[in-house]
Amino acid sequence: MTPPTVSTSIPLSRQINEWDTYIGRFEPSRTVDIRPRVSGQIVAVHFTDGATVRRGELLFTIDRRPFAAALAEANANLASARSELALARADARRANNLVGDEAVSKSELDRLHARVQAGIAAVAAAQARVSARLLELDFTEVRAPIAGRVSYRRVDPGNLVATGEGTRGTLLTTINALDPIYFVFDASEALYLKALRAKQDGAKTSAIEVRLQDETDYRWHGALDFTDNGLDPRSGTIRLRAVVPNRDLFLTPGMFGNMRLASSGTTTALLVPDAAIQTDQARKVVLTVTKAGIVEAKPVVLGPVVDGLRIVRSGLAPSDAVVVGGIQMATPGSKVLTKPTRIEPAAPARPAPAPAISGEATFAS
Repeated sequence: MTPPTVSTSIPLSRQINEWDTYIGRFEPSRTVDIRPRVSGQIVAVHFTDGATVRRGELLFTIDRRPFAAALAEANANLASARSELALARADARRANNLVGDEAVSKSELDRLHARVQAGIAAVAAAQARVSARLLELDFTEVRAPIAGRVSYRRVDPGNLVATGEGTRGTLLTTINALDPIYFVFDASEALYLKALRAKQDGAKTSAIEVRLQDETDYRWHGALDFTDNGLDPRSGTIRLRAVVPNRDLFLTPGMFGNMRLASSGTTTALLVPDAAIQTDQARKVVLTVTKAGIVEAKPVVLGPVVDGLRIVRSGLAPSDAVVVGGIQMATPGSKVLTKPTRIEPAAPARPAPAPAISGEATFAS
């Protein structure tokens, strides 16, 4: 009988990037809770809810009148202390002139000199109180400590706000810095070890790419900048973070994204059609045809699929004739006729965007 004919081809050799995929969430690169540093009544709000603000931009104004009065009082006390110091210095100078005539006792002279030192200290204390009142007056203008997107105002004009340590003060609003923005994700121990091994072998970790839920392309690019100092013993994962530029402020904290990371760099790989992979009990094999026309099964170690083709990590030589057509007629050890062909990658499949949530609709009148 005539041996069956099968289609064969040598493996396709291509430069590839292998990616590890993760799901993560965007977080602000910096976030600040705006709280008052002095207590008083809010008299004005100077921003629009959700607007982008610059660093130092005025956000709230607290009633300045009590603090202006306190500053005036501190200035008056400073003037009084300076006057007392000037009088003490004059008395000390007159006493020094009378020392030669023994018209002033030693104890009186010491008392006058001590009065001068006390006057100097009183002036310094009064100046410190003036500086403190100036700071309090300056704190009546609540300004943005960072640039970013401001949240909504939590206090309207006319309300009283109070200062306090930590989180005990009245929360006025929050500001999130969004350019750049962080992408935070958790990696399993296996993937973390894989990246570490690749780094030890000299591979350079490439930049990360992120795709949003309604996108088909990985259009957002960034770079890893932080790896936590330990794995979570409960989940066995480790927290990592990437920095992503966000110049148009499109990305918002809380968004989910699909991220991919190339941990092994660009390598040369052999690829065969995924349909050419056979299962022999617990191992994967590829059928090849020898020069004598005999079918031979070769155990292989597989990688991911790229454009419909399966990466073969080991077990296959670049010159092997792989059976890619008529596989059902090829049995290991049997003789076959071969028909040469070529392996071609399929068009890359793009993930479909997430469907929009349906609402209500009515006919227009």
